[in-house]
This record gives sequence, structure tokens and C-alpha cells, in this order.
Amino acid sequence: MAASSHRITLGPLVAAIDQGTSSTRFLVFNSKTAELLSHHQVEIKQSFPKEGWVEEDPKEILQSVYECMERTCEKLTQLNIDISNIKAIGVTNQRETTLVWDKETGEPLYNAIGKVVSCHPVWLDLRTQSTVERLINKTPGRNKNHLKHKTGLPISTYFSAVKLRWMMDNVDEVRDAVVSHRAMFGTVDSWLIWCLTGGKSGGVHCTDVTNASRTMLFNIHTLDWDPELCEYDSCLYFAGCRCPGGKKSLHSFCLGDQSAALVGQMCFRDGQAKNTYGTGCFLLRNTGPKPVMSDHGLLTTVAYKLGRDKPACYALEGSVAIAGAVVRWLQDNLGIIESSEELEKLAASVGTSYGCYFVPAFSGLYAPYWEPSARGIICGLTQFTNKRHVAFAALEAVCFQTKEILDAMNQDSGIPLTQLQVDGGMTSNRLLMQLQADILCIPVVKPSMPETTALGAAMAAGAAEGVSVWSLSPEDLSEVTSEKFEPQINPEESEFRFARWKKAVQKSMNWETTEPVGNGNGRRVCVCVCACACACACV
Repeated sequence: MAASSHRITLGPLVAAIDQGTSSTRFLVFNSKTAELLSHHQVEIKQSFPKEGWVEEDPKEILQSVYECMERTCEKLTQLNIDISNIKAIGVTNQRETTLVWDKETGEPLYNAIGKVVSCHPVWLDLRTQSTVERLINKTPGRNKNHLKHKTGLPISTYFSAVKLRWMMDNVDEVRDAVVSHRAMFGTVDSWLIWCLTGGKSGGVHCTDVTNASRTMLFNIHTLDWDPELCEYDSCLYFAGCRCPGGKKSLHSFCLGDQSAALVGQMCFRDGQAKNTYGTGCFLLRNTGPKPVMSDHGLLTTVAYKLGRDKPACYALEGSVAIAGAVVRWLQDNLGIIESSEELEKLAASVGTSYGCYFVPAFSGLYAPYWEPSARGIICGLTQFTNKRHVAFAALEAVCFQTKEILDAMNQDSGIPLTQLQVDGGMTSNRLLMQLQADILCIPVVKPSMPETTALGAAMAAGAAEGVSVWSLSPEDLSEVTSEKFEPQINPEESEFRFARWKKAVQKSMNWETTEPVGNGNGRRVCVCVCACACACACV
């Protein structure tokens, strides 16, 4: 009994706050082995004030972080692990979600607008479509890529600047705080770090380059806020980008969630790529120290910058809006499954879609199309089609969307990818992983460590200046094994199925318009993609 009271010393520990779309987690790793020692998770609620609007409560997000940290430390203490050995904390977060708060009171001025839960996307919140259209109309030739040479991004509802613009135009509290210079703007990482380092009593207002590069206000070449972009978007010019740290005894480091997953997968070489299968899919390919501008509908983003004096590394990124969300849609909206495990069994029982194709464009299509007018369709139905075929088609849809992005990356880079590293919740579906390998015609490699996003944030924090308990070498992950899924069908069959999918995608286009239409009763019904956020005068 006496021996059990001694605390276990494991060497330096590193923690990560993983604030995602649907939940918050706090995880603690052994920096010598990358072993996950303990964690705690809290679900986050979404609110849907109008069709196409999705919001989260910033206070709830913050409280979930406090709860996760407290509960994880309790678990470590119960394991007799000395929590004083936690030497650094990494922060990884949903990136484009946007907040504004009052620097004097510390209170949020509006709910967070911004990531996907179920089939309701906060990051795809459509209220800003009219703002996007107005910005595009200001460009020569109405070119949505007018700012891409600086930002790497198209003008889209996806990114933070247009959400900030919408709040300034539509929320009195935000507008008043802007006028009186009390407003603070940021992504989720900024809000958390500001609160955790003191809030209104001297909290650090900062972000990192990976989150900043998703705002449409950040020049990815100069790695700084761009006055021209801020003026163009009629947004505030706010404090310069700084890596957090030094405000507390613990050092910290933040990375956007997809960049953290890239680091956690050790994709440090030009040409390496990872795909994260969550509510959406996010495929990033490391392009080295120079940004590569896409000619095929992809984003150019900052992959990571692991230190003040270290060079930035860039990536091509393709975003799939609906991946795991399609599972929730089949469960909650159609009721044909009760769990994600049941989906895999249902699809495996037939082993084919029998010519059925599913395009889950619930809120439009993102990369490589960037087409907000698209809507979801299920086609190729026959009298023989049943729910098992629809389940198989849903899994194939995730794989086909990934192939579209990977093909675009291969075209932009000129060098075909030879294997794809994968992570995220959906990778537990072995049928999905095999389908992905079959459709891509290259191996798919899944690490045994499922928490690569949190691991990447912890690694970056542990390798930061002043900490240096993680070297970011492959040897640091020597105990993390992987499973490889090899293609099992011939390329001709893969191409045939993909061609049918592409045909289905074309059928999904242009379902929505910005024009009001009649409902047959002399009244006009708004079908605008801005979900009535604009002053469309529909009555």
C-alpha cells in the first residue's frame, strides 16, 4: 500500500487542448514514447437559429476546456502520475470559426460562427453568401480568386473575414464595440489563449500562422496581416500574429487542427500528404518552403512554422464538407442505421452500391469545385436498390471526394502521390479504408495512434523554444505502428466507378439559385443560398 502512494515519474509530459467541431478534449502524452497517458472529452452543443445558420457558445467552449483539463489531471493523479511534469501545452482548434469579444469586459459579443456537426456545418454557415457575392462584385471581372495571390484562398463563405464582416454589419454589439475600439477578433485558438493567459487582466491576443492563413486577411508570403486585404474586406486591422507563450509558467504553442494532424503524421517532407476523416475530410500535401498556387481548385495554406526563427512550410489543401457527417445524416435524418458501426456492417453485407451513387452536397461542394449552388443527390436507383446499397454508396462518396482532391494535387504538383497517410474518427471503418485504397489505386496507411491531431499539437509545443523535450524526429514516434491497406481492384474498375460518380456530381450542380421563385399560391419563396441572411425581399 505504501508503494502505491509514490508518484510515477515518466519524464517530461506534454499536453494538448484539442478544441474541435463537436467536442473539446485535453490529452497528456509521454514525450519520450508518444504514449497517450490520459484524456477527457466534453461534447459541444450547436444552435441553429435559422436554416443554414450554425453557432456555438464561446463561453461553453471555454468552460469545456477548463473541465477537460481538470478532469484529465484528476485521472493522472489517480494513476499516481505527477502532473507537475507537464512541461508544455499545445492548442489545436477548428480553424475558420470566428469570434468577437469585448476586451474590457471579456464577454463574447456574439456566438461563434464558423464548424461541422451532423450535417449542419458551422464552418459552412451560409449566412455570409451575400457578403461574399458583394466582395466578388468589387473585383475586376467578378473573379472569386482575385485575392488568391496573397491569401492562397478564394473569396468564400468558408473563411473568417466574411464572418467578421457579417457580424459588423448585422450585430449591434459588435458594431458598437468596433467603433469604440473594444472589439477583439480571433479564431477559437485566439479566444482560448486570451482567456487562459488572463483575459481582460492582460490576456495575450494572438494566433499562429496556420490559423491566420485561413482568415483571408493574412499574406501567406510575408507571413503578416496585410493592410490591403484588411481594407478590401473592410475589416479591423488588429494585433500582429504572435506565438503564445511566456505569460504563464507553462509554454504553449498553437496549430490549426489540420496542420496539427500533418505534424502528428510526421509529414515534414515535400510531397508527403495526410487526409483526416472527421465530420469533413481535409487532405493536406506538404509543398515545402515555397507556396504552390493551385490551378485546380485547391487552397494554398501555411502548413506550419515551428519556431520564431524557423521557416514556414506550406501545403496544398482540399476540403470535403461532408464525410463523417453523412453517417449522422443516415442515422438522424433517414433512420436507416443506429450507429457508425452498423453502417460498416450494412455496406459490407452487399459489397457494392449496385450502380447507386450518392453526392452529399448538403451545403454545396467545396474543393475542387467551390460551388455553393450544388445540393445532395442519390442517383442510379433501381427497384432492386435498398438501404444496404445506399450505405455502401455513402462510404464510396467519401472516397470519391478524396480522389477528386488527390487528383487535383497530383496535377498541381506534377508528382503523383504514392501513398496516403490517414487519421480521424472514420478511419476505424476498415471497409472505408479498403475502399479508399481501391479507388485511389495507392496504399492507404493508418497509424495505430488515432490521436494524431492532438499529438501534433503536443509535439509542436514540446519542441518549442524554451521547452525542447520533443525533437520532432521519426524516432520520437518509434512505438507508433501503422496498418497499410493495399488496393485490391484493378485501375480500370476504379476509373469506371469514379467516372459515374463525376457524372452524378454534375447532376448535383445549380440546384439552388439566388433568385426567388413562386410557390404556386401567388407568394414568392426564397431559395437563395444565403439562407435569407440577405435583404432579398422575399414575401
